[in-house]
Amino acid sequence: MKVSLTVNGQEYEADVDPRMLLVHFLREELDLTGTKIGCDTSQCGACTVHLDGKSLKSCTMLTVQADAADVTTIEGLANGGLHVMQESFWENHGLQCGYCTPGMIMANSAYIKENPDATEEQIRESLQGNMCRCTGYHNIVKAVQEAAQAGGGD
Repeated sequence: MKVSLTVNGQEYEADVDPRMLLVHFLREELDLTGTKIGCDTSQCGACTVHLDGKSLKSCTMLTVQADAADVTTIEGLANGGLHVMQESFWENHGLQCGYCTPGMIMANSAYIKENPDATEEQIRESLQGNMCRCTGYHNIVKAVQEAAQAGGGD
């Protein structure tokens, strides 16, 4: 099937298998490998992107369903430098191995855009859809809080 979508500000048209997941299209067809595949069951959140400004696990959507949509990946989040959320993760040591980090950053930048005054408890609750196997989440929460204070919603 033919699809047309905008990814990180660039328009793409492609013929895709109707069963191809968006995460595979981004990684295999567009070579945007910052979007990770962590579980294949939509449990970990490593594949999180923004679809028309909303956080979405890209392993839960077929590419054909994203036809005419605007997709932002971790590669397209910042223009020229680091996004405020990326900078905050760096400064607050909100990552260890880094595998979950793109999904965490994408999910949380969308979350604080809609909830700029989120409490620590609300941030922790919002993290339930993203799994980190390395940390205790303390520095991730701290990074999200500081990014929110700095206006880090995209």
